[in-house]
Amino acid sequence: MKRYDVPGPKAQQVIEHDAEYISPSYPRAYPFVMDHGEGNRVWDVDGNSYLDFAAGIAVTGTGHSHPEVVKAVKEQLDQFIHISSDFYHPIWVELGKKLAEIAPFQQEQAMSFMTNSGTESVEAAIKLARHHTGRSQFIGFIGGFHGRTYGALAFTASKAVYRNRFYPLMGGVHHVPFPDPYRKVLAEKPGEPYGETVVRYLEEQIIDKVIPAEELAGVLVEPIQGEGGYVVPAEGFFPALRELCDKHGMLLIADEVQSGMGRTGKWWAIEHFGAEPDILCIAKGIASGMPLGAMVTKKSIMTWPTGAHGNTYGGNPVASAAALATIKLIEEGYLENARENGAYMKDALEEIQSSHEKIGDVRGIGLMLGVDFVQDPTSREPDKKFRDRVEKLSFEHGLISLGCGQSTIRFAPGLSVSKTEIDQGLEIFDHAIRLAEKQS
Repeated sequence: MKRYDVPGPKAQQVIEHDAEYISPSYPRAYPFVMDHGEGNRVWDVDGNSYLDFAAGIAVTGTGHSHPEVVKAVKEQLDQFIHISSDFYHPIWVELGKKLAEIAPFQQEQAMSFMTNSGTESVEAAIKLARHHTGRSQFIGFIGGFHGRTYGALAFTASKAVYRNRFYPLMGGVHHVPFPDPYRKVLAEKPGEPYGETVVRYLEEQIIDKVIPAEELAGVLVEPIQGEGGYVVPAEGFFPALRELCDKHGMLLIADEVQSGMGRTGKWWAIEHFGAEPDILCIAKGIASGMPLGAMVTKKSIMTWPTGAHGNTYGGNPVASAAALATIKLIEEGYLENARENGAYMKDALEEIQSSHEKIGDVRGIGLMLGVDFVQDPTSREPDKKFRDRVEKLSFEHGLISLGCGQSTIRFAPGLSVSKTEIDQGLEIFDHAIRLAEKQS
């Protein structure tokens, strides 16, 4: 199998200039310098071609530079590029109507606050929850990632480096374990699903002993943890959490920034788990790479007055045009493709797992899949070094992927990915594992 000598000379020059002019705070997985992309394939500045199974961290759901998205963007550019949120424009309202149509609220109409990113969507949700409930405290989860601005960072608990030397953070956030069925940290009662165990812990140990329920505005949770390792919650979690929120008047806030927009074969990952949220945080896959997000909530919760929150670029017309084209493509075929080819890809990864003891777990739904590498299958001790080696070797042989959690490689290709592309990408992945095994 062909191995690229990377970074090539052009890439090396860009990387050297990057080190001189760009903030070193950006984490870089490996020296890939993109030149252009088409569908689920990308090319670097030296002409090397790669299959892209990262999609800009689950952003380019329709593939790179989909013609319909490009067309919508160009048409809007010809009309106007920007009008601030102090005024109105039709395409913004059209997007709000479409988001209301696909929102997972059965009994109420949805309303949207448009943002520029996932972090902004989370910040808006935090502020709205406090304003609407009149309460100040929140529950977050260990392993969660919600962004790096101060409000969102108070919830983020996936890597200590995100918080190092940034204290004090926003107060009022209390963390509990996420219901990870592969690495459980709480003791279950006989016959009790582990997801219910976590919710019981939240009520008995946190609400009853630490934070009174009447102080809690809401619970912020990823339906499937992203940066934390593509962790699918244990059975029973979301129905029990929904019941707890209803019992104590807390809002259930679903961070669907990475898991939403059809990635799991449903519009929203939480729809797989039998619970309805009160607020959705959206970004990443909403506009095929244009910077856009949204905080979407039930109309009865959107109770803040004029001037309580706002921004300059939210609902940007060019990004909104891209979002409408993206949603149309997802509903006309890519949603079904994520279901069908996601199941195909998971089966193929499980087949690869059967040949490698270093793979402890294959998990995920739709095209949001994680492969967790372990030192041995009995202890389930994470093997970060091996994961990093596989990720680098995959890149050197033509596959773009990204790590997450302690020892997981995530696969989040465009929702347009074909079975042929999956076969080609996983052939590279399997080859990379075998090379890493020989080097261990």
